[in-house]
Amino acid sequence: MTNQLERILPTVQKPARYVGGEYNQIIKNKDETDIRVAFCFPDTYEIGMSNLGMRILYAVMNRMDGVWCERVFAPWGDMEDAMRKSNLPLYALESGDALTEFDMIAFTVGYEMSYTNILNMLRLGNIPMRSEDRHGLEHIVFAGGACAYNPEPLADFIDFFSLGEGEEITPEILELYRTAKKESWSKEQFLQEVSKIEGIYVPSFYEHTYAPDGKLLSITPKNGAPMKVTKRFIQNLDDALYPTDNIIPNTEIVHDRSNLEVMRGCIRGCRFCQAGFTYRPVRPRSPELLLQQAIDSLENSGCHEITLSSLSTSDYKFLPVLARQMQDYCTPRKINLSLPSLRADNFSRELMLRLQQVRKSGLTFAPEAGTQRLRDAINKNVTEEEILETCAIAFEGGWNNVKLYFMLGLPTETDEDVLGIAELVYKILKTWREHASNKKRGVRIHVATAYFVPKPFTPFQWEKQITPEEYLRRQKLLKDNMPSKSIEYNWHAADLSRLEAVLARGDRRLCKVLEEAVRRGAKLDGWDEYFSYQTWINSFNTCGIDPDFYTTRGYELNELLPWDVISDGVSTDFLKKERECAYRNETTPDCRTKCNACGANCLLEGGKCDA
Repeated sequence: MTNQLERILPTVQKPARYVGGEYNQIIKNKDETDIRVAFCFPDTYEIGMSNLGMRILYAVMNRMDGVWCERVFAPWGDMEDAMRKSNLPLYALESGDALTEFDMIAFTVGYEMSYTNILNMLRLGNIPMRSEDRHGLEHIVFAGGACAYNPEPLADFIDFFSLGEGEEITPEILELYRTAKKESWSKEQFLQEVSKIEGIYVPSFYEHTYAPDGKLLSITPKNGAPMKVTKRFIQNLDDALYPTDNIIPNTEIVHDRSNLEVMRGCIRGCRFCQAGFTYRPVRPRSPELLLQQAIDSLENSGCHEITLSSLSTSDYKFLPVLARQMQDYCTPRKINLSLPSLRADNFSRELMLRLQQVRKSGLTFAPEAGTQRLRDAINKNVTEEEILETCAIAFEGGWNNVKLYFMLGLPTETDEDVLGIAELVYKILKTWREHASNKKRGVRIHVATAYFVPKPFTPFQWEKQITPEEYLRRQKLLKDNMPSKSIEYNWHAADLSRLEAVLARGDRRLCKVLEEAVRRGAKLDGWDEYFSYQTWINSFNTCGIDPDFYTTRGYELNELLPWDVISDGVSTDFLKKERECAYRNETTPDCRTKCNACGANCLLEGGKCDA
């Protein structure tokens, strides 16, 4: 630790964020290392240390000979101010070395509102923000994660994007870089070669032209770049590295527990859900492997809670067997088994009994819409009867705390659908009165509504987003119709979700807006303490760009989209058919009931997913 850092830490909040030295962190000998990677998470330590993808890729890279991957997180505002005042550049936790000491700088990007943090971290690390200003093989900046499926708002800043799952592609990238460094390639030569790796998108190798009305006119590949870049993914998850010796954080983090990934992909086809499409096809891990991973993870970490995670954990087909085996291990050791992402249509009494053996935590369900018509339109495939039956099971089992998530502004939504949320919540309240086994404590029903954001690679990627004013009107309509002390209602900020929609479906013209926003001080936009909507509006105005072009305008079905050069394996024709079904209020069966030929199954050897 430097003298500068020693002087700074007593003056900032949560100094444990910035010191490293955690149990299980990986330290290597620099003299035996020929590639150093700064693995950057564009948010705070508590958020980044909870990120499963970062844990996995940290282990993947550090298992490679001659590669040392170190963690870098965005500092909180007080720490950043102190660092700038002391001329202390952004550094990695393991070695304490500045960002400028690293060969490659990798970002994992899962949330659009972290884009300014990427630029701010580069700036704080004395790394030029724009790719064109970084020369030679030093400080190659690449990125992956959920937001990489539309890389265009970051196109001017990132040298290349890694699309899809990183366990296999990341070592390929690093081995190529090792060769490039050994043979003294130019940056251009390295980018040309890395673009030949399946799943790599190099933004500078694509020329975008625009029509007079602002719409994207053409995307032209250059330098031999492919016309379409298809994501990478793991064929068999049992063969993929899953670390059970994770770093033990110095301070409390968001998900302070062991985490077990039971499967990837989702058998459902919720038409608003980007992850449900981009993570296809469905691939489960075997229960035998998961049980051993769970035991190893718990014994290595000392955690007293473990979460079985996936996009829809209750759809894991071996869940009853795995839950029983894990409970046999967890219960005598007073370890809590947690299952998020439960669905109201497959929550059983047996599962409830297993969940409550150690500790009752709140149950969370996401009906998403208040009426059956709208749930059918978004293909939620859950009925009101199933929701109420699920709540009855939970209340009979002693639960008095239920969280319900909905969205406002979904395509085809009307005021009747909004009021349907209130009606459904009151029916749940009535269900508690009729079925609760423990009425002394009362009931708390937490209702949360999000402002619908249309995302790429979903059937709703072409849809208009309702205006913030209309969202707030619908939010007030709902609030005024749920006047009960037993109901707690929270809602997402309208301005933040509008901006998220702009960045989610934006093109590379937004790069200058991002740069202007960072120049004006934008950072940590996902945090209320720092988000300034006016800063963004001023930045849009300065750059002459109208945010409504990407939100309330919507996109035409035959319009060239900024992300059309990317493929997640799901065909555009399938997405269009699903959109047509939405407007007819028709549901599509889940993948386990029937293969709907989305296209992602063709990526698998044998052409059949393991739903």
